[in-house]
Amino acid sequence: MIYEIAEKCEKEVKKICDDYEVYVSTGKTIELDSKNDELNFAKEEITQGIGIRILKDNKMGFAFTSDLNKINQTALQALENTKLNNPDKNYAFSQEEKVNEIDKLYDKKFENLDLDETIDFLNNIITKANETKCEVTSAGFSASRGESIILNSNGVSIADKSTGFGAGLSVNIEEKGNVATAYDSVSSRFYDLDGDKLAEDVCKLAMESVDTKSVETNDYDVVLDYYAATGLLSTFLAAFNGENVQRRRSILHDKMNSEIVSPNLSITNDATLEKGMYSAKCDGEGTVSKKTNLVENGVLKSFMYDIYTANKENTTSTGNGYRNSYLSTPSVSPSNIILDFDEKIGIGEIAQGVLTTSVLGAHTANPISGDFSVEASNAFKIENGEISYPINKAMISGNIFEILKKSEGVKSEIKQYGPFILPKILVHNLRVVGQH
Repeated sequence: MIYEIAEKCEKEVKKICDDYEVYVSTGKTIELDSKNDELNFAKEEITQGIGIRILKDNKMGFAFTSDLNKINQTALQALENTKLNNPDKNYAFSQEEKVNEIDKLYDKKFENLDLDETIDFLNNIITKANETKCEVTSAGFSASRGESIILNSNGVSIADKSTGFGAGLSVNIEEKGNVATAYDSVSSRFYDLDGDKLAEDVCKLAMESVDTKSVETNDYDVVLDYYAATGLLSTFLAAFNGENVQRRRSILHDKMNSEIVSPNLSITNDATLEKGMYSAKCDGEGTVSKKTNLVENGVLKSFMYDIYTANKENTTSTGNGYRNSYLSTPSVSPSNIILDFDEKIGIGEIAQGVLTTSVLGAHTANPISGDFSVEASNAFKIENGEISYPINKAMISGNIFEILKKSEGVKSEIKQYGPFILPKILVHNLRVVGQH
């Protein structure tokens, strides 16, 4: 079906222009949400649409539609929209390349998945949590299938499909007048989520966070658990965006081939990763997916580019021109970001420190300087290599670029949260302000 739509669209576009790109996508999504332990939202949605880009006289025009009877009008609108833009020689469409298959991105189980089965899955998570002393405040589940094809006047023709599944759980617990909350989520390309383990882990974290004590204000070795690390790393990652670099909105704009993080750390953008949540055959403009070394042993080696920003820089696209849907044009975005530490240490090697499971307020970090001040959530004091006690509210402040210069990996499971694939991370001499 999707091939026929794309070919019909290309036939219409060819009638009015020589340089074009056709993007067709279809998708199905199941979403469930509960408030407390009652299901209060369930949605099953099917989407389908076309995005057309036309290049004429170095001017780019874009239009989209979800009405398959309006392909001709949409193509004409894209052509008309070229008149709204200034000419720019950096506009271009992707060139034909060899496309590599990527394994484990599609789970056939989705094809037979119905709403009742997903409701049972979510209810089982809630039931498991209720068997403890925890009270469920919210829970959610999502399953999605996406299929797309991109064709252009340079001979590019790439079709791709994938699935994704996710579940999240938030609980609180009250004991002796003290209340603690906890949250976690899991995601996978396959319907292999372990809902029981999610419930057990979240409730365990909540129970361990109840009897809090204050922590003395000081500079500590701080272990950033997965959520805490990814919250702060989002600001760091923005500095690798080619557009930010060119607009001088990145502190790294003049740091190429300089040491910017610990020599123990290498960072890779890899859209070819088997079972990666952000893997695909190509990006949203038809550039074949690849692996890009952003940082090698602490040294900055590359930024992320789409075709437009790469042309401005007189380089080649890194395959990071992604689009949210047929409704939008591509822009620079990451795929799977792998943080690889050469050596890792155990928590047992930390004499005095703090472990924070997540941070609140990471979005307020300065996107250019990297300065941040966040509240530690589900935090614990580390004493003589052991988790000693849960901590009252505490503020953590520092600079993400500076703390990564003295960071180490922690011996822990490697997990993917959002685009980041990483272990827990240890940073040294981070300011922790205790609150009584």
